[in-house]
Amino acid sequence: MTNRRFIEEHFPVKEVSVESARDKTVRHGHISTLHMWWARRPLAASRATIYASLIPAPDNDKAVLDIKQEIAKLSRWNNPPDPDIIGRAKKSILDYNKTSPRVLDPFAGGGSIPLEALRLGCDTYATDYNPVATFIVKAIIENPFLQNPRNDQGVELGTHADAQLSASVKKWSRWIYREAEKELASFFPNNDQGEPVGYLWSRCIPCQNPRCGATVPLIKQFWLVNTKKKKIALLPIVEDKNVVFKIVGDKGTKIPSDFDPTKGTTSKGKARCLVCNYRMEGDRVKTLFAQHNNFERMTVVITNVTNRSGKAYTTVSNKDLTAFTNAANAFKKKIVALTAKYNIEPIPTESLPPAGTLGFRVQRYGMNAWGDLFNDRQKLVLITFMEKILEAADKMKKDHNGNMQALPYLAIILDRLADKNATLSRWVVGRENIGSVFGRQALPMVWDYSEVNPFTSVGWSNMEKWVLKVLEHLASIDTKPAVVQQASATALPFESEFFDAVITDPPYYDNVPYSHLSDFFYVWLKRTLGNQFPKLFSTPLTPKSDEVVAYSNVRGGHNSGKVVYENRLMRSFAEIHRVLKKDGISIIVYAHKSTDGWETLINSLLGAGLVVTAAWPIHTEMKERLRSKKSAALLSSIYMVCRKQQKKEVGSYHNVKRDLKQYLDKKLDQLWNEGISGADFFIASIGSAIAVYGKYDRVMNNMDENIPVTRLLDDTRAIVTNYAIDKVVHGEFAGKISQMCRFYILWRWAHGEAKVPFDDAQKLAHSVGIDLAQEWGKGFIRKDNELVRVIGPGEREYSNIKDSSEIIDILHCALILWKSQKVKEASRFLARKGYQHSEVMRRVAQAISESLSDVKGSKEKDWIDGMFTGSTRASDLLRNNQTTLC
Repeated sequence: MTNRRFIEEHFPVKEVSVESARDKTVRHGHISTLHMWWARRPLAASRATIYASLIPAPDNDKAVLDIKQEIAKLSRWNNPPDPDIIGRAKKSILDYNKTSPRVLDPFAGGGSIPLEALRLGCDTYATDYNPVATFIVKAIIENPFLQNPRNDQGVELGTHADAQLSASVKKWSRWIYREAEKELASFFPNNDQGEPVGYLWSRCIPCQNPRCGATVPLIKQFWLVNTKKKKIALLPIVEDKNVVFKIVGDKGTKIPSDFDPTKGTTSKGKARCLVCNYRMEGDRVKTLFAQHNNFERMTVVITNVTNRSGKAYTTVSNKDLTAFTNAANAFKKKIVALTAKYNIEPIPTESLPPAGTLGFRVQRYGMNAWGDLFNDRQKLVLITFMEKILEAADKMKKDHNGNMQALPYLAIILDRLADKNATLSRWVVGRENIGSVFGRQALPMVWDYSEVNPFTSVGWSNMEKWVLKVLEHLASIDTKPAVVQQASATALPFESEFFDAVITDPPYYDNVPYSHLSDFFYVWLKRTLGNQFPKLFSTPLTPKSDEVVAYSNVRGGHNSGKVVYENRLMRSFAEIHRVLKKDGISIIVYAHKSTDGWETLINSLLGAGLVVTAAWPIHTEMKERLRSKKSAALLSSIYMVCRKQQKKEVGSYHNVKRDLKQYLDKKLDQLWNEGISGADFFIASIGSAIAVYGKYDRVMNNMDENIPVTRLLDDTRAIVTNYAIDKVVHGEFAGKISQMCRFYILWRWAHGEAKVPFDDAQKLAHSVGIDLAQEWGKGFIRKDNELVRVIGPGEREYSNIKDSSEIIDILHCALILWKSQKVKEASRFLARKGYQHSEVMRRVAQAISESLSDVKGSKEKDWIDGMFTGSTRASDLLRNNQTTLC
């Protein structure tokens, strides 16, 4: 191929990974602060990979180094990004492509990829099947850049030149705020401490002890603030079968020594009565909620303190209770008025997904409609602001200078408020703030929740502030608008061979239930924007019939859901192949951690006629979060570069294996030098290997038998395993260790101390020539249901392994003796086994220690470091005899 792109040969993985992981912490002006979306790609990785895919691969080392440095600079976050660097990137792309390249993202999601394509001067197109995602992407890359914005029926919404977008949003947002405040302010009365910013509530059930019958407030823990400098708790006090509360730790009051605020009345769905200590099982608690034998109780008022920083906490007064009752009565009247005024049902009565849907638990507790996720005052607040948005839209229409372009952002502010003001919003004790509903990609039950006062610094004005910051950032981009459409990736609305590049991040099996989660926002957007965007918000809930996700609650269960997903993914890749130009390039981002998922992806790509020409792992997650004992998740997302190449009909298995070895010998060095390790190294290597056998329609052995992709993947793993062992154990000593030892070292290197799905563990075992099923329970391999783990010396008994000749068992025995301060016995044991001064043993121990360097609090690493070097990180070992044994 003559037009090889830079990303097909080189990429500055280290530098871009640093910026991509940091992207998670960037706030001001970042598009992630505009509207909630799940699994959004980092801007840094998106910008860098798009640029590298649209410029040529140079033929000299100096040019390669210069471009790597330029990409590293390009990936850094600034608000706005350095215009000189962006300008040079745009010029390079234009010089090579002769015109602005057409770039498509068919799974546009949160908009990171199309935004960066737009920033780099590309003719950008984006589609998504989900109307909420489509709306968000329109708000990011289409609406801000339109001179004559139109709704989805082609009707002009106003002229952009009449006012700057952010100024228009601010103007109408402030008008909405003032109008809503006139109606609602009395329902949030001040108290002696100042202005209330929020309220804490607990759900309550009757005690099921027949002799008690007290009310049980369900509170996960009693901390209100728990930081190094400030500790305040809610102390429950039983008075005549009633539970009352007192604030302790504030204003000179002490937290009682016999009170542990971390222990609440509910844990793992179970409940405990504070009056009689009767304990209720989770099923009984669910039944009470399903029968609506529950209620909610306001417990704390949180205020901004006048003339003092920080927040104050008070128990609930009669004035607070009366204000809520008045709000509930006003809510009933508002429902009637809005129904008559707009001929709509103001509160979302649309059903939540069926119980058992991935990520959803609240249906088991009697919450069956989206409106059930809000208390009466929260609902009153939301429908009042909704009403004011609709009134603002009418005023914009009547004003001949009105700029309807602001309208979508007013709806976004309401969405943000709903995300912070629901009965699933938690109080964050470590930061003294109200968390959002979507702290993670699910809707779990929340027992004690927060309510926002919308007329304070944490309410509507705060939501407006973040939206305006994003708009200010977008205003720094000098470009024309993108083309954004709602469409399924399985049937793209574009002619064949239309795009120079297709760059996208498809869904990963059932990792995120996008459509079900996004219904939380859809039901409000439909009410505020349905008249302006009737096509986008025409269905009762988000469409799901053609969503590329493997839901297990489809007819036929998990396996049927998996088949549906794989078929739709294949159709999506076939569409990418169709719309891509003959010499075009595609990047498919994938981060599913199971090798099963990767095999599906590979088969789908090959079946669609796409050939992988390169694969680069870019860290998109924070290392501290993922390299923990319990997580086997990937640090990286793999950016796979694909082409639509003419395949050879048949390849000889003998020749393909030879080519695979030659190709990987070079590629693995490149990946290793980029600092890629562990599970990321295996996955990136597999992605790279497809470039070899993906060139053929079929690979056959000398007996004319088809060789499946799974066999070629096994060959790839074997090559990668040998390479990794040589690197980790350092060369010549790698050949002197047993298969079990090789497996142990590779496990620690790839997975640390995490549990791993059996299938993935079995494939790693096969790569070193052992059968996992024959080994677990005998030595250091354990099986916990569908997961496999490798135990260290801290979980093993000396008496059970002291007679073994396996080097890992010998090492563990010595470590057990050393940890027990039996240093001489450990030395004699190693001498008896022939390893007292063994360089092989030292290299094995060193390899394990280095592999565990990112596992926080690893006892095994501490023990190895202490025994072999006399140094340790663990304070409890510092008291031990630190004599080294090897």
